[in-house]
Amino acid sequence: MDFAPAGTSQAHVTAPPTGDSLTAAPAGVRRALTLLSSHLVVAVVALVVIGGATRVMEAGLACPDWPLCYGALLPGRQMNLQVFLEWFHRLDAFLVGLALIALLAVSLRWAAVLPRWLPWLSGLALLLVAAQGALGALTVIQLLAAGTVTAHLATALLLLLVLSSLHQLLTAPVAAVRPPLWWALLCGLATLLLLGQCVLGASMASQWAADLCLQAGEGCRWLLAHRLGAYPAALAILTLAVGSLFTGPAAPGPRPLALTSGLLVMAQVVLGVQTLRLQLQVPAVTIAHQLLAGLLVALLGALLGRCLLGLAPLRQPTLEAVHG
Repeated sequence: MDFAPAGTSQAHVTAPPTGDSLTAAPAGVRRALTLLSSHLVVAVVALVVIGGATRVMEAGLACPDWPLCYGALLPGRQMNLQVFLEWFHRLDAFLVGLALIALLAVSLRWAAVLPRWLPWLSGLALLLVAAQGALGALTVIQLLAAGTVTAHLATALLLLLVLSSLHQLLTAPVAAVRPPLWWALLCGLATLLLLGQCVLGASMASQWAADLCLQAGEGCRWLLAHRLGAYPAALAILTLAVGSLFTGPAAPGPRPLALTSGLLVMAQVVLGVQTLRLQLQVPAVTIAHQLLAGLLVALLGALLGRCLLGLAPLRQPTLEAVHG
């Protein structure tokens, strides 16, 4: 039913661009942005996992030069499993960079009808992938220096967090009811603890501390720190999952994400224990452990995006009378 001011024969309710959703953008632009952002999340999860597999398979220097590999775009003669892992890791990063350039270009081209935050987040993601590429180059030049390898992974995780949040901000409807403040705070705390735990794991892995500890009893402080850090991170995520059941109608969208993160963190703990029991001798288990870590970062990034969307001030559409 349309409501018109007195004295008019027709009235239309129009919702001008609110600056916080895609409703004002052309349908083709909306589809392109949502498709591109979802593919970027998948590509960066793959980037993290392939990077972990490269380390596990000791392939970090399989391509001794950068950005080419043995001086070629495709090192056919030198190709083996290790070279392929390192080469494909670089290729994935390059494609992510191109996709982020396209995302920023679209967000600037249609800035008038797109959310105001989109160019900023797209630009931040592009800066992160540029930093990721620079750190990747330093990783090769500095012959896998531990600090550089750790920073390389930390940057990839931050990129994944930003892109997962961005995708949720693009696709999730604006919440009619604000989520509880404790929900948003718990999301932030769980994310910080998870990122810290991932960085601890990366630092441990880049120094081969777990291998040294299990084989020679050296460097065990890193392994101990990683194990101790798992407790608060897992507890925060599980609390987030259980707490989602008590948020009422305020956070119906994030609930499946939170419950899934709770299931994944339990699986992650099991894989971590198995990794140590197998003394890091089964690469598939170690890589699966890293895969779940990447998926957890993506899920918590999505939850943060939902929290930010729900906490944003809602803007009501205005009534515009059109005389017939």
